[in-house]
Amino acid sequence: MSERKKWTSKSVGTRFGHQFFYLMITVGGRRTAYFFLYFIVFYYVIFHPAVKMKTDPYLIRRFPATGQLKRIFQRYLLVLHLGKALIDRAIIGIRGPSSIHMAFEDETDLKKIQSLDSGFVLLMSHVGCWQAVMSALPALQKRVNLLMFRDEQDIDKHYFEHGKKESPFNIINPEQFLGGAIEMLNVLKNDEILCIMGDRVFKPSEFTIPIDFLGDPARFPLIAYKMASTAKKPVVVLYSQKTGPDRYTLSIPEIIYIQKKLGKQKKAYLPYVQRFVRSLEAYTRGFPYQFFNFYDMWEDNETNKTGKNTQLRKNT
Repeated sequence: MSERKKWTSKSVGTRFGHQFFYLMITVGGRRTAYFFLYFIVFYYVIFHPAVKMKTDPYLIRRFPATGQLKRIFQRYLLVLHLGKALIDRAIIGIRGPSSIHMAFEDETDLKKIQSLDSGFVLLMSHVGCWQAVMSALPALQKRVNLLMFRDEQDIDKHYFEHGKKESPFNIINPEQFLGGAIEMLNVLKNDEILCIMGDRVFKPSEFTIPIDFLGDPARFPLIAYKMASTAKKPVVVLYSQKTGPDRYTLSIPEIIYIQKKLGKQKKAYLPYVQRFVRSLEAYTRGFPYQFFNFYDMWEDNETNKTGKNTQLRKNT
């Protein structure tokens, strides 16, 4: 595997652009910010080649049989949904959490995680608006910890950074000693919540495994499953999807109980990672323009880059 970094959290756009949208939210609200977003996304999709590079690895697999003009439209929809998620994230910080409505698709899902008598790994993905989910976690009355890398050049504010608020959760840096493993184990042993993104590899050398995703093998990190196995805690898979102008629906497709002390053998974790990946594929079938992992998850695999998932092709 190449030793170059696969992904950076560096923001898209300029500092002025981000400040412009923050101002629009402050003076005009969500509708005003959305209005300008439609035009700015069009400009980026048409005139910035980097958009094609970032979006097409996913789009050519999710929509394998697509012509050039339709592909441009798909890029537009994908970036537009990302822009709305970023605006919604800022709205939570500027106008407060009550400005975005969140509810579980199945009312029993909330009761399931509330009934867990210990800490757990909350396995999320870059779909919907994950920071909207983070703003709702204090209701669980457990200390929340998030494994998150922050690029020094990242100028986009997280929701809690508006108004210079303190972070409502503890941030664990994956670039620290042992990738933060010791700190992660400690928070789980203290029966706290550990939030990890299950769809993004921070470093090429990270503990990963290839899983077939949208027709081709892609690498997924194993850290969440390894921590859960070592600490003897369950893994709760949680997704959010935008279902209205100011509404997000939350869903828990899986609660995964992992065998204790599986060690370092990657194959031992394979069945558990596959359950997560299958749920992520199901999400992309239902909400294809709310998957925001803008890097090539498949680039290190010697496979066909056009995607081979016939079931997805039928559902396109």
